Amino acid sequence: MSQTEVTAELARWIVDLRENDVPPEVRREGVRTFVNWLGCAVGGSKHETVDAALRVLESFSGTRSSTVIARTTRLDALSASLINGISSHVLDFDDTHLKTIIHPAGPVSSALLALAELRPMSSREFLTAQIIGTEVECRIGNSVYPDHYDRGWHITGTAGVFGSAAACGRAIGLGPRQMQWALGLAATQSSGLREMFGTMTKSFHPGAAARNGMMAALLAEAGFDSSEHGIEARRGWANVVSDKRDYGEILGELGRRWESALNSYKPFACGIVIHPAIDGCRKIRDEFGADRVASIDRVELATAPLVLELTGKTSPKTGLEGKFSVFHAAACALLRGDGSPEAFTDEAVNDPGLVAMRARIHVRTDAAIHEDSVSIKVFFEDGTRLEKRIDHAVGSRDNPLTDSQLDEKFIKQARSILGDDRTRILLAKAWRIGASENPAAIARATVPGVEEKSS
Repeated sequence: MSQTEVTAELARWIVDLRENDVPPEVRREGVRTFVNWLGCAVGGSKHETVDAALRVLESFSGTRSSTVIARTTRLDALSASLINGISSHVLDFDDTHLKTIIHPAGPVSSALLALAELRPMSSREFLTAQIIGTEVECRIGNSVYPDHYDRGWHITGTAGVFGSAAACGRAIGLGPRQMQWALGLAATQSSGLREMFGTMTKSFHPGAAARNGMMAALLAEAGFDSSEHGIEARRGWANVVSDKRDYGEILGELGRRWESALNSYKPFACGIVIHPAIDGCRKIRDEFGADRVASIDRVELATAPLVLELTGKTSPKTGLEGKFSVFHAAACALLRGDGSPEAFTDEAVNDPGLVAMRARIHVRTDAAIHEDSVSIKVFFEDGTRLEKRIDHAVGSRDNPLTDSQLDEKFIKQARSILGDDRTRILLAKAWRIGASENPAAIARATVPGVEEKSS
């Protein structure tokens, strides 16, 4: 395989894949991915980050074809995909491809659902396009990870734009050459910096990837060309953004090895590398009780090196910063037993009791510790101590959330916005994606107070 064929071969696979070539277990994981994404998008829909973005974009919107998730506002499809991508990621509660730390659904599902109201597609077409998009972005991410991520690129944004372009291009029926152009247009719009973690701009990355990928597909459909070697050319994407390039990760076993089937779903609303610490600290609280936890003198966490690199904020001042503080997350899990969105509000990170507890938490890193594991030592004021080890945190590939746990997560996020009845109706619709449910009808069903129309 010549490296000059990478973009062309990938484009042909995206265009030629038949629905029946997707194994049932991969389609099932695609449904779970959509259910999780929709719950997160509803859950984040009222965040101040979304409010600010809407205030700006609403006055610029063109044809108001598409639903803004859980809002009465409608926007053009490009702007709706941006806002919905922000909503789905702002709580840091969304899905994760653990091999690359990509959050696959934000760029892909946010674009596809907005597009489905502009360019109608069947439920099966929607799900197939979503699976293709997540497959493409995860494979492209694999090809440059970890070098690309270590440089400071936020891989959800940089790889996600390829997923959106592939999904949208598939949904509107691009041919192979047009798909090459769409991938090239995606490559030149790829962006997102890890410097933005802990700010509103982090959630902008998957939103921008959704919008830019859709725009790439629509431009390519109109004959707007690009380099046909946008991924692998000497000055193409992979060579510009990374010293590590493994094109076998993109093309190897296409249609046989499914990265999209490896998706995982967060039980806690923060950076994924903190989850083992939260899981362990919650178990300590459950086993020994709140009174005993209150007498802790010192906590020592032994974690994978990426934990401090990504979540080493010792004194977060805002809820968004708290999502990247292993110290705050562990303190909240110990004192409140909490890893929900409510654990990562401005009020929570400035709570005096939590501030005092996080000062007692100390972290050392160990390259021998896997990223879904942690060792915890707790020293009490009376001189006693205990130890807890988590080998595979809840939500990891070895300890995944069940369908019923995904239901519970969805309901907890949506009920305060939609009410119990509409939440359960929407959840049932989400589980039928890829079968009988019209994607546009699902989008409409997220809007509070809007009467359901027949699909």
